[in-house]
Amino acid sequence: MKAVARDSARLAEHGRGNWPAAAGDPWLWVAAGALFVFGLVMVASASVGIAERLYGAPFHLFWRQAFYAVFALVAACLAWRLPLESWSRFSMPLLFLGLGLLVLVLIPGIGREVNGSARWLPLGPFSIQPSEFMKLFLILYLAGYLVRRNAEVRHAARGFIKPMLVLALVSALLLAEPDFGAVAVLMATAVGMLFLGGVRLWQFLMLLLVVALGLTAMAVSSPYRLERILAFLDPWADPFASGFQLTQALIAFGRGEWFGVGLGHSIQKLFYLPEAHTDFLFAVVAEELGLVGAAAVLLLFVILVWRAFRIARRAERAGLVYGAYLAYGGGLWLGIQAFVNMGVNMGILPTKGLTLPLMSYGGSSLLVTCVMVVLLQRVARETAEAEA
Repeated sequence: MKAVARDSARLAEHGRGNWPAAAGDPWLWVAAGALFVFGLVMVASASVGIAERLYGAPFHLFWRQAFYAVFALVAACLAWRLPLESWSRFSMPLLFLGLGLLVLVLIPGIGREVNGSARWLPLGPFSIQPSEFMKLFLILYLAGYLVRRNAEVRHAARGFIKPMLVLALVSALLLAEPDFGAVAVLMATAVGMLFLGGVRLWQFLMLLLVVALGLTAMAVSSPYRLERILAFLDPWADPFASGFQLTQALIAFGRGEWFGVGLGHSIQKLFYLPEAHTDFLFAVVAEELGLVGAAAVLLLFVILVWRAFRIARRAERAGLVYGAYLAYGGGLWLGIQAFVNMGVNMGILPTKGLTLPLMSYGGSSLLVTCVMVVLLQRVARETAEAEA
């Protein structure tokens, strides 16, 4: 009887019912799957105008995104088959691979420049964005570092100085592209992982101060970044130039009201709102589906981050320390990037070139995010096996 009661309590705690433990976390599958499918629908809707103008086919970009989606699912299936031990063992080589890609993209004639930023490496008819892969590689590296050097992290200053030097190198390469948004997300994720890894409070506060001062200095030292900040503070002061993106996004939110103008009926996506299918996809969601649709997307991301942290906590209790730090890092990354993207769309943060995870157009972002979700599920699977 005690064994039955214990098993029933465990099932109730994990919310699994008859769900097989080896299949991962059901809530995470539902949230990620809904965002994945809904993202394809919204890319199809948001990209019709620019696809018609550039390619003469309104669904050209949708079909490209559908191809990226298939490729991302194949990569996710391969990632699902690899145990966490393999990811831990190859975390350092993957970090060096990411650094190499960031260097390659800066070499004239190799990296491809779009809108003044050299962020892409052309591979035939497609391109990859190394900064997206670097987010995953850095989380894998930090998770392994926190396992190997946990005593240093908790008791010595050099414990958090070493990974911050690596982060400084990565940030310098990203700023050379430039990609300030990726730097901000990576720094926030790394600081959060170090805090969860046991950095002492005074060191953490000092680290926060240094990162905040560094981001502020980088923001005000560049004319175009300073212009974005000033436009964010008062976009209506120059609504046809520096404040154009934000004012058009706010107009989209205003037009959506409670239930939106209807799927596919957005006006702002028709050459008014720049990057409607990438950086400002959330504004199109708000216009076409209203506050209800925007709130549904927000709720799905809340579930995604909540389950990631729950998986991390269970892994920590089960003794899977690497998996715990990996899940913490993945939850922080997805939550921070989604928050920044939505904040930019709603005018509560300065404009950044960041996609909405699992939803915005872009093959590199979709592939890396799908792999991260599957890694979270891999942590959940191995944790369930350890508990059993």
